[in-house]
Amino acid sequence: MSDRDTTPTPSDVPPPPTGPRPKATSRGRTTVPVASDNSDITDVPEFEFFGLPGPRGLPPLTEYLDIFEVDMMRRPDESNKIQHHTMYYNSDHLVVRRGQEFQVKVTFNRPYNSAQDKFALEFVIGSSPQFSKGTYIPVFPTKTRQSSWEGRVVNTSGNEVTMGITPEANCIVGKYHMYVAVSTPFGIRRTRRDKSQNLYILFNPWVAADAVYLDDEMEREECVMTEIGIIYHGAYDDVSERNWNYGQFNYGVLDACLYIMDKAEMPITNRGDPIKVTRKASAMLNSRDDEGVLVGNWSGDYTYGVAPTSWTGSTDILLTYASSKMPVCYAQCWVYAAVFNTFLRCLGIPARVVTNYFSAHDNDGNLKTDIILDENGRIDRNRTKDSVWNYHCWNECYMSRPDLPPGFGGWQVVDATPQETSDGMYRCGPASVQAIKHGQICFPFDAAFVFAEVNSDVVFYSRRRDGTMDPVKVNRTHVGRMVLTKTPGELTRRDITDQYKFSEGSAEERTVLEKAEEFGCKREKSDPTLADVDVVLPTLEISVGNDFELNVEFVNRSDQERTVDAYISGNVVYYTGVTSSEFMFNTPTVKIKPNKTVKELVKVESKIYMRDLVEQANLHFIVTGKVKETGQIVTAMKVVTLHNPKLTVEVSGGEKVNEEMMASVQFTNPFTFSLEGVSIRMEGPGIMSPKFKYYSLIPGGSSLTWTEFFTPQRTGTTRVIATLDCPALRQVFGQASITIKP
Repeated sequence: MSDRDTTPTPSDVPPPPTGPRPKATSRGRTTVPVASDNSDITDVPEFEFFGLPGPRGLPPLTEYLDIFEVDMMRRPDESNKIQHHTMYYNSDHLVVRRGQEFQVKVTFNRPYNSAQDKFALEFVIGSSPQFSKGTYIPVFPTKTRQSSWEGRVVNTSGNEVTMGITPEANCIVGKYHMYVAVSTPFGIRRTRRDKSQNLYILFNPWVAADAVYLDDEMEREECVMTEIGIIYHGAYDDVSERNWNYGQFNYGVLDACLYIMDKAEMPITNRGDPIKVTRKASAMLNSRDDEGVLVGNWSGDYTYGVAPTSWTGSTDILLTYASSKMPVCYAQCWVYAAVFNTFLRCLGIPARVVTNYFSAHDNDGNLKTDIILDENGRIDRNRTKDSVWNYHCWNECYMSRPDLPPGFGGWQVVDATPQETSDGMYRCGPASVQAIKHGQICFPFDAAFVFAEVNSDVVFYSRRRDGTMDPVKVNRTHVGRMVLTKTPGELTRRDITDQYKFSEGSAEERTVLEKAEEFGCKREKSDPTLADVDVVLPTLEISVGNDFELNVEFVNRSDQERTVDAYISGNVVYYTGVTSSEFMFNTPTVKIKPNKTVKELVKVESKIYMRDLVEQANLHFIVTGKVKETGQIVTAMKVVTLHNPKLTVEVSGGEKVNEEMMASVQFTNPFTFSLEGVSIRMEGPGIMSPKFKYYSLIPGGSSLTWTEFFTPQRTGTTRVIATLDCPALRQVFGQASITIKP
């Protein structure tokens, strides 16, 4: 190397940093760190001097009030929890709702004299509590001095004072600590920190001033207080349902829900706003970009976790996440929606799980799902990239939307399933259902994405050899065929499609679509001439493992004979509409006389689809073809959901609180082959914590019975839910209803 050569050698370059990247801090940017952890506490001094402390410490304080005892009135049978609808929370602490008075008893060393004694109840949340931030709130007993939270003396009896406290209807939601503070001439004397004086303050849908107020008692009871729900799946013309234990009142679940916001480093000061809470949670329920609660997996390989179809409720998932501090494996859309529902109901936000049948996954901002056919009418799988989910589950939560024009509050869509990013993170919502129905897709958040899920057109294109494509059929009614949720107070389903869209083909629908186009959504404008031959596929109910026949009807609506070169394709598909494998392909040529119908019978044997079957046992039949005489393309699609065997769940015993009972699960393997690696789960809200049993092998034709004992903890009607899951057989459920008496 010459003296003038200044090219650095590798040793001249500093080595890259090693080890974990240091966490960014607020140092130099803010005077104190932003409080974002509800579990962080700041100890408040037991005695706070008004000036400098004297050289000899505390002066004699015997003539001033001293605090002997604090009773938070936190038992489930006491007035606080009953009046605040929190009696079911399995918590050692007081749980109340904002905007509504609760009471606390304080016992002093002598009777309270309002003329000379001064005391206050101090509520703090998070680190570095500040009055101006709403994280430190003193509550005074006299009308002459009040803070943002109203206080009053409800009753005095001897040395005991009962104080009523009404938190603001928009205060921070989370875990507070309460101190009793007595003012003396020398300073403020306080109770020392004691866990028994912790309390939780939640959203309050019973109070009109709260943003989540829901003025419908039956809806409130269902969407806040009901612990067990029904989630709909399957196909729109063959709806299936599964029970789910939301378990929002179970021990540890409330703390787990608060931990989710801590993990997200959500500022404490934002936690009183349901819009911010639900948007943050929609990102944190999935693990894609923030180490959130659940890992999504649609592959069929669940070796390193629990199959999504195996879960029976949210409790195990949330408690595992809170204790391990790691994402839980695995979830698909209904698991995300169910756990999100638990989070929302637990915090007091009215919520329900919604299922959209034929849900378009639109990732390019248009309102089209493209299916590409070759010149002969056969589907081109290499070029068909779009998919329509057989169904997709999301959540609706109820709140006002002061950030939107009047009329767009009420039910809001939130979706934790990671599909597309929103503002850089995998999340969706809250999006106003009213805005979606009326095409106001510019309103935050993510209304355009949800609008496309229920309003896309399925467009069939014929691709020429030179690569150009012509639309040959537009199906404007396939996507968003039906939107379902559970009926409040009943075990039936409720069709809420009309809350998302106007009737297909109506003048209102056309106006809405034109409005959406003004905001940038592109639709297929062409209207190809309909073929004069229709293809009709039947609705079938088939059990998994059965042979069946598919009758394909070709209907000639013309006055001339027609010949169709048809392609009948049978595919095993995931519920997301993605094809796993093609198990059948027939190419019949069908001749149809004028104004007549011809049925083409296709026999489907179980042995040809069972070997390729994936978890939700969906078969997708696509019939396409070309009419020889006219060159027109014909198409038809049908999803056949195969029905799985059921579990039998039986409950026996006294059906009384604190009396031992027994639940048994029975299952018979209906197949000739053995089932391997079988897991069974069972639980029931208020009566049984989640139980688990593993069987390495269940031979073909054999039966099993699993029995568990349990002791009901409270009265009321509930259910025991069970699932069976193994690689060869998913989505096997059973349930039994039970009414527990006092």
